[in-house]
Amino acid sequence: MIALRYVLPRMTEHETRDYLTHHLKLVGRSDQLFSDAAAALIHQTSRGLPRAVNNLALQALVATYAPNKTIVDQAAARAAVTEVTTE
Repeated sequence: MIALRYVLPRMTEHETRDYLTHHLKLVGRSDQLFSDAAAALIHQTSRGLPRAVNNLALQALVATYAPNKTIVDQAAARAAVTEVTTE
C-alpha cells in the first residue's frame, strides 16, 4: 500500500487576492469584482485556506447578485461569512 499526504500551505492576504483575481480572469472578468474590504474579510475568515476561500467567495457573489449590486462589498462578504459558518 502506498499512502500520500500533502498539505497546502495557507495563503497570505496578498495571495488570496491574487487567487480571487486569477479565478475571475479564468471566467473572463478583468475588472475588480471584490472590494479590498471584502477580500480582506474573506481571507481573514478562511485563514487563507483555498477551499474556504472558494466557499466564501461563491456565497459573497450570491449575496452581491441578489440585490443586483455590481461589486462584492464588505456587507456581501459578511453575509457570506454568516451563511458559511452557520451551516
